[in-house]
Amino acid sequence: MPFVLYNYLLLFYNLLKINIMKSYYLILFLSVLFIACQPKADNSASEAFEKNSKTVMANLEGWQNENLDYSMYAKDFALYETGFGAPKDSVNLDEMMANDKQMWATFNFKLLDSPPVLLPGVNPDTKLADGSVRFYSSWEVTLPATDSTAAKSGVIKLYESYDFDAEGKIRYQQVYGDFGGLMNYLFSKE
Repeated sequence: MPFVLYNYLLLFYNLLKINIMKSYYLILFLSVLFIACQPKADNSASEAFEKNSKTVMANLEGWQNENLDYSMYAKDFALYETGFGAPKDSVNLDEMMANDKQMWATFNFKLLDSPPVLLPGVNPDTKLADGSVRFYSSWEVTLPATDSTAAKSGVIKLYESYDFDAEGKIRYQQVYGDFGGLMNYLFSKE
């Protein structure tokens, strides 16, 4: 009788051992299957940010050198007017080009944060990265000397953001800074 009991216990132990091993293998198999079935990460916003950052850096370089390549702008571009008392809410590309020409004829510009730290922007509705680019910068703006006045410089701190269309062209741009204070200083009679 003890021999029969021993055989039953041995058989039960082996079946239990086999079931435990089957359970381990099943868990391992399901884990590998779960990991393998994960969707690939969507890096499109990160890739767009990297591409658009190069456009912004070229834009800053062109502005500073007074030789901006306007082909980087979309045809339906809008520069939001952020200054106090602005006569309208935005300017289009042709208006911006005329303003740039006038600014370059009047002032010299030097980016003091070289290179600036570019940051990814987010979609205002989803709060997810969308390939837009934003940054903070400091610019030295100089009113050159004339026959009757000395050159005068001031530093303005800016926050800028650029949104892009599907083709990678700048669609929206906005710049925030104390332009009124800078102009008052540069044109003051001190």
